Amino acid sequence: MGSKTVVIVEDEYETAEMLGEMMRLIGFQVFKSSGGRRAIDLIAEKKPTAVLLDQMMPEISGLEMLSIIRKDSHLCHIPVIIISAKCLPSDQRLGLEAGAACYLTKPVAFIDLKQAVEQAVTETSPFTSQQNSGLLLH
Repeated sequence: MGSKTVVIVEDEYETAEMLGEMMRLIGFQVFKSSGGRRAIDLIAEKKPTAVLLDQMMPEISGLEMLSIIRKDSHLCHIPVIIISAKCLPSDQRLGLEAGAACYLTKPVAFIDLKQAVEQAVTETSPFTSQQNSGLLLH
């Protein structure tokens, strides 16, 4: 596959920078978007190894964006990890049911992010929501 890439979709600049640095430390090339249609276009263009997705964003919510990704036959196989300040079990369940490979709550520890990404990108079968085991970390 070549180099590992990640698209980080996060509307808070400092959080995006922190996540980007964490991903660079584990060997990923990082692309960032603050959300909206630009994020979908970036994911479609880069076809990354993984996507880190904030749930609460202004233009299009993370869950709406995840739905768009899962319905696109060219993108649906990409593991998406939600990273959100929403930490209620019902929020986490919604994210996993929508097709997230994992749901992490902010603030996220480096080791948790590393573990979640490594697990998501090394799954042997292509993503389908029926196969989603839904790793929850917080």
